[in-house]
Amino acid sequence: MAETLRLRHSFLVRVTHWLTTFSFLALLVSGSEIVVSHPRFYWGETGNVNTPALFTIPIASSRAAVPTGYGYVLPDQNGWSRYLHFQSAWVLIMTGLLYVAVGFSQGHFRQNLLPALSDVSVTRLAISIAQHLRFARPGAEEAWSYNVLQRMAYLLIIFVLFPLIIWTGLAMSPSFVSAIPAAVNVLGGQQSARTLHFFLTGALVIFLLVHVFMVVLAGFRSRVRAMITGRASEPLERV
Repeated sequence: MAETLRLRHSFLVRVTHWLTTFSFLALLVSGSEIVVSHPRFYWGETGNVNTPALFTIPIASSRAAVPTGYGYVLPDQNGWSRYLHFQSAWVLIMTGLLYVAVGFSQGHFRQNLLPALSDVSVTRLAISIAQHLRFARPGAEEAWSYNVLQRMAYLLIIFVLFPLIIWTGLAMSPSFVSAIPAAVNVLGGQQSARTLHFFLTGALVIFLLVHVFMVVLAGFRSRVRAMITGRASEPLERV
């Protein structure tokens, strides 16, 4: 009888993972260039160089009209960075919608990400956190499944942080403000949305750094190979 090879990651998960990765990196690079053009953040509906800033990033600006305290300006890359930012954002949104739609229809979230009730007990969570703080190398069983902290973190990213960062990003668009003003007002205004967008980006960057560190700790080559080919590094189970 023919044997079917059991894959660690489905084709959907692998494709959407890498599309999301490249889109997010493009958003990060282009977003950094956009921030450089005006490294001041405000709270409310409006904000400019003539209004007090909530906080300022201590870097030089790419625009001479923005006071930064530095005696020079950086090269202005605001044109291509905004174009790349918007294009990458739409790739990310469409990829996310595809992932969520197929994930629900095929039971991906229920089977692979939703933690069991026994796993979210205080004792089990404390044990898992302690193992991570000791930088304990994951066991062989984790080559086939996510631990409870991974599951909770991924669900938080997928259903909380990514929707929020998309919402705050759209809230800076004049066309979105005109169409759904209430979705912007509830955030406190366009400048508030920009500030929240910045902090949400920081949270996602922290998650990315921790994620990459844990991949390196678990075995970089084997984990990346599994996300490319779908196969785990351990002896594969045949069903």
